Amino acid sequence: MNTPESKPNAVKPEGSPPGPAQPVPRKPRYWIWVIVGCVVILGIVAAAWPRGQTDAQSGQGKRGFGPSVVPVATAVVRQGDIKVYKEFLGIVTPVYTVMVKSRVDGQLMSVNYTEGQMVHEGDSLVEIDPRPFQAARDQMEGQLLRDQALLTNANIDLERYTVAFKSNAIPEQLLATQKAVVHQFEGTVKLDQGQLSNAAVQLAYCHITAPISGRVGLRLVDPGNIVHATDTTNLALITQLQPITVIFSPAEDALPEILPEFYQGKKLVVEAYDREFTNKLATGTLLAPDNQIDTGTATLRLKGLFSNEDNSLLVGQFVNVRLLVRTVNRATLVPTSAVQRSPEGTFVYVVQTNQTVAMHPVKQGPTEGDTTAVEGVEPGTVIAADNFNRLLDGIKVTVNKPGEGPGGHPLRASSTNGVKVAAGKPEEEPKQGHGKKRTSAAKDATPQ
Repeated sequence: MNTPESKPNAVKPEGSPPGPAQPVPRKPRYWIWVIVGCVVILGIVAAAWPRGQTDAQSGQGKRGFGPSVVPVATAVVRQGDIKVYKEFLGIVTPVYTVMVKSRVDGQLMSVNYTEGQMVHEGDSLVEIDPRPFQAARDQMEGQLLRDQALLTNANIDLERYTVAFKSNAIPEQLLATQKAVVHQFEGTVKLDQGQLSNAAVQLAYCHITAPISGRVGLRLVDPGNIVHATDTTNLALITQLQPITVIFSPAEDALPEILPEFYQGKKLVVEAYDREFTNKLATGTLLAPDNQIDTGTATLRLKGLFSNEDNSLLVGQFVNVRLLVRTVNRATLVPTSAVQRSPEGTFVYVVQTNQTVAMHPVKQGPTEGDTTAVEGVEPGTVIAADNFNRLLDGIKVTVNKPGEGPGGHPLRASSTNGVKVAAGKPEEEPKQGHGKKRTSAAKDATPQ
């Protein structure tokens, strides 16, 4: 039940005593907190804002910046030879591939090879029933003997007719007829000899041997099958694996670097790598180029020859090919990782005598592994080999002692031309631009 006291705005009856005065509510002052928040934010920004620039030449930094001295490993520019390679995608192809088929009709009596077997030239592969061909050969031999006997008798008659003709006992026509009979039997004997040779060849076709040395594929026929000379199915497939070839197709723009060296009689080295380009499978030489450029792809097919003694290359395998085009002698060599890039071009950080580094522009040449040939820097120059994310032109550096990295961490051997890399925890990446670190004041300037 509502009472007059519970309703502050209720109208009181006349003559009732006045009640206590109601307090007037105050409006919240949100603008004060907004001002306080802005002041705090401005304080944080002011604390984090750089208050000066590092004196790069002297190596002395001011408050609010990263380390004034950057520890680096160094490498010495050297002079040496570097090999220039061209890389292509290639496919392994055999020198010889033989599809063994039957040249006669008959029943397979035996299959004398096992699947995947390495066979040599002359090894027996398949035997076809030889009995019909042996019978045909015996028949031809008998016919030859009969015709040879008739020829002998005709020659005896010819001699007798010749003596009789000299004594005018027989007419000349009879002698001429006998000579023709002798020639007829000679032709018959010649025909029999040819038929006998053909029967011998057909018999030899029953014994199928390996025409080349290589590896036999999977078995395609079984003993007892009837085969014909017109069959499209192979009896065996032999592929030569030693030696073996790789075909690759450089673009026509690369041919001026390749073909002149080949036509001068130089043996160009060809290396075959796996798909990841990490493991070298075999080393060979350039065998021959094709005689025309493919107009569809503007490439020329080249063939490399490999001994493949360990059978590391298989027919139909895709490999990465490196072709040694030439060797650059007395080139200026630096670690590949030391070559840096900027919008103006490539450069290296040269360590000067006052323990500062200077950006030195170079022209990059061919690269072999972890070594790159450059122009624009002299051999013997000391250059920075790591910590590039903290280096600037003119910044002060300290050279790590042998076997020690930043913070005294031990070094592990690296593949970059003997430059070692620290094995300890890497230092924090700079969070500010131009190699500056966020200051501790910026971290602590938070409202409490």
